[in-house]
Amino acid sequence: MDLISDALAAIRVESVAYQQLEASAPWESDSSAGRHACFGVISRGAGWLSLEGNGPSIRLAEGDGFLLSPATTHHLRSGAGQPATIVGGRFIFDETSGKSFADLLPPLIHIRADHERSAALRTTLELLAAETSAPSLGSQTMIERLAGVFFIHALRAHLADGWLPALADPQIGAALKAMHERVEHPWTVRALATQAGMSRSAFALRFKELIGQAPLEYLTQWRMNKAGRLLREDSGKLFDVATAVGYDSGGAFHKAFKRVLGVTPGEFRRSAHS
Repeated sequence: MDLISDALAAIRVESVAYQQLEASAPWESDSSAGRHACFGVISRGAGWLSLEGNGPSIRLAEGDGFLLSPATTHHLRSGAGQPATIVGGRFIFDETSGKSFADLLPPLIHIRADHERSAALRTTLELLAAETSAPSLGSQTMIERLAGVFFIHALRAHLADGWLPALADPQIGAALKAMHERVEHPWTVRALATQAGMSRSAFALRFKELIGQAPLEYLTQWRMNKAGRLLREDSGKLFDVATAVGYDSGGAFHKAFKRVLGVTPGEFRRSAHS
């Protein structure tokens, strides 16, 4: 599995709410209390988006899309008092797998109208608008799947602006490739630096600059995401899952899993299969 597919496979959206707003006056919503990730596109007019405690407002031009991570309190208003149409809604992440994935999201993914992904985002939300304005058999399933498509397009835009530069870096990209291809290997920072052809200290610094996490922190996160997928997909022994993601001790795996995902592997499996 390639790195982008590996990232997308970690997504599991539990449900989605959708709405179309004609914002002739300031409108805001608060996502700080739950597992909600708000999303949308400015389909007409323009608007301003401000995030609590995160600098000045961001102008959203017509055609711009946005995705806000859970716990990001925001205020969205129309521009210069002029009407604007905002098409969007919110995702509610799965109680367990969503927790760790949401930690990887930045507070805001802003997809500008001239971004290569913008047309796909608008098309997806146009289909969402059509489905919600004239619901028919299977509309709820269609709405949730279209919202999932929007989410993947937004994530791809973020990965293209964030991860791909890291993959394009021949040294860090080599280390990332090695980690994803052999997630069960007993990697150390020194071993990963060797894969990258760098000194240990230079590698650790460069990796964190490009990825935003220390190498072993990143590795643990993805090990737990893979473990979560294995726990959902089969009913094998927990020790086999632990071994598949690089742990030769069930206790160490249990501790790491709970630290990253907030529940034990057993609790995760029961929740996934309930």
